Amino acid sequence: MKYLIVIMLAMLVTVGNLWGFDVGVDGAGECGSNPEVVVYKLASCGPAAQDGSIAVSHKCCSLVKRVDKRCLCAIVLSKELQSRGLNPAIAVTIPKRCKDPRRPKGYKCGAYTVP
Repeated sequence: MKYLIVIMLAMLVTVGNLWGFDVGVDGAGECGSNPEVVVYKLASCGPAAQDGSIAVSHKCCSLVKRVDKRCLCAIVLSKELQSRGLNPAIAVTIPKRCKDPRRPKGYKCGAYTVP
């Protein structure tokens, strides 16, 4: 039984890192995986990252609230985000628009600051 619990815990950490969520284990970069890949997982945030007047979807907010601030910054600065026509200056406002009280307010992300 103890071995089963250890295996399940290892699987949870692995899955968390693959999805780009901070589970307390350093992986490949800030997101535990390539931020370019994590951008695809946050596809529901696309419209809100293009236009600041568009409401952020519940799905997007749910995902963004679980992303570590370093990972969020890596996503905002990623080439993939910009190649999809998403605006980093607008994307960095999503945590505030989701009314996330834990958002990294004032956190510097390249030329952008999380409001």
